[in-house]
Amino acid sequence: MIPNTTIPPAAEPADDQIAATASQKKNSKTGRDGNGNGNGSGHGSGRLFAQDDDVTSEKLVGEMTEFEKRKIMAGNAKFHRLGWKRLVVVLIVQAVALGSLSIPGAFATLGMVAGIICSIGIGLIAIYTSYIVGKVKVKFPHVEHYPAAGGLMFGRIGSEVVGVMLVLMLVLLTASHCLTGTIAFQVITESHICSVVWGVVSAVILILLAIPPSFAEMAILGYIDFASIILAIGITMIATGVTNSASETPAQWSAWPKEDISFSSAFLAICNIFFAYSFSISQFSFMDEMHTPTDYMKSIWSLGILEIIIYTLTGALIYSFVGPDVQSPAILSTSSTVAKVAFGVALPVIFISGSICTTVAARYIHGRVYKDSITRYINTKEGWITWLALITVFTWIGFVVAEAIPFFSELIGMVSSLLNSGFTLYIPAMMWFILIKEGKWYSKKNIFWSILNGLIFIMGLIVLVGGTYSCIKSIIDQYSAGTIKNAFSCALLI
Repeated sequence: MIPNTTIPPAAEPADDQIAATASQKKNSKTGRDGNGNGNGSGHGSGRLFAQDDDVTSEKLVGEMTEFEKRKIMAGNAKFHRLGWKRLVVVLIVQAVALGSLSIPGAFATLGMVAGIICSIGIGLIAIYTSYIVGKVKVKFPHVEHYPAAGGLMFGRIGSEVVGVMLVLMLVLLTASHCLTGTIAFQVITESHICSVVWGVVSAVILILLAIPPSFAEMAILGYIDFASIILAIGITMIATGVTNSASETPAQWSAWPKEDISFSSAFLAICNIFFAYSFSISQFSFMDEMHTPTDYMKSIWSLGILEIIIYTLTGALIYSFVGPDVQSPAILSTSSTVAKVAFGVALPVIFISGSICTTVAARYIHGRVYKDSITRYINTKEGWITWLALITVFTWIGFVVAEAIPFFSELIGMVSSLLNSGFTLYIPAMMWFILIKEGKWYSKKNIFWSILNGLIFIMGLIVLVGGTYSCIKSIIDQYSAGTIKNAFSCALLI
């Protein structure tokens, strides 16, 4: 059971932010930093100008212009509208995507018993590590994104390393959704149009859906996203169930792992289930918009239980209907007509879930570049121009990565092993030891949690090493078999 904790309420941000921005302006005008030290510059990066709708002026009114005050207050109001229910929705958008239909394939490798145990067990671990992430956010309200937590633990180096990990992981996830969109369009249209063209179409859709900068706005699309994935899963379940009942020979599913199972295939199956629960990567970013951050565990429990139910039922039922030959995603195990329908209703989840990865990464980069400027609130002309440019560049980078790397699917599995194992397992475990734990690790109140977090840390390292090894072996095997596709190939992806 997760321990009860008393957490102070989050401070109101508007007045503090106005004061901080005014301080930055004063320091930039005097050429001094926040500690009164000279910086050798008469302007500095923190200088703000008054830019009204009709008149652009550099005249400063006192320490801050009225225009700037209005924009800061409006920006803070805009980016603190998220309640715990909407947090559930945006977490669903980020976590529950078409990858859930790869879980039946994992069950086929591991067997029904191990598949169910892994699905439920990993789900409970994900709930606990997200509890730790949320507790850090509430204890340190200034932590806006995951890299800032790395900075709390290991200083500037920790912040930069985790920042690179975050951006790399999110650009690969965006690329993955771009690739999935290409496959969906190929299945739906059955045309011979070059797959790169469908990739371009997918990238454009991802850019358009990433335009809303606040997660409260993204939550509106989240309801469509959730309905989309539930319908896609439901259609796949019904279709495979009907096919199985009409067959003269029922599907030969097994309670135990495949007889010829290898270490790498078994580990990749476990990783597929593990990655389906990896939603803490964006949790700091989402919680930063909450008006009552202390409510976050309502969201985590809701999402965690929902995921456990969806993933376990999806894996168990579709595997029992199709048997060991189930494909990944399981939509491909249905007839051509059903696959078209399922991919058609899955289009919203493919692109909405992909676009939120772009939004999280862009918010981190944009907020870092314009930390001391009203531009960061994306409610001025400059703010919107820079925001649109950033999400466009980020998405096109994802498109190029997906098309240029011939073994992209294996690469994202390897990078997920390297990075997601950190965001979901060993980094939260380190947060507990460094930022949350009070007193000695072996004290009566800490000993159980110390052992638990130590085991989670070790588990993270096992996923890191084992998952990376398995993915590298898969890449080598594909090269040996000659099944690696060419870069920017027009060939069908399925």
